[in-house]
Amino acid sequence: MDRLTSDQWSLGPAAVALTMPGHWVIGALASNVWSIGGYNDAPDVNAMTLQPFINYNMKKGWYLSSGPVITANWEADSSQQWTVPIGGGAGRIFKMGKQHVNMKLAAYYNVEAPDDATDWNLQLSFILMFPK
Repeated sequence: MDRLTSDQWSLGPAAVALTMPGHWVIGALASNVWSIGGYNDAPDVNAMTLQPFINYNMKKGWYLSSGPVITANWEADSSQQWTVPIGGGAGRIFKMGKQHVNMKLAAYYNVEAPDDATDWNLQLSFILMFPK
């Protein structure tokens, strides 16, 4: 990849649904964006993201989660449009001194992806939290 942008301004709707029964957090985030301007020679943008998520909270800050980011590039050839990962991971929220931290390790396998995409995605996150 020789650049990190589409050279297009894009705009579109997004929606989220969420429920938290007991120890669970369950929901989904969906969006679609279309190019609304930019460089004339840049390809048009028409891209969807869908992120279903599920999280089970356990004792002492531990949790299990899955939140694959499913994408569709509607401008690509039909055999190259979808990226569909499956997987999940585990994490823990804890304190380092006075600082709250969320640390998680997750792995996802792409059951469907464009030819130039990777098969696996390994995520290690270390997030500083600032609760009220």
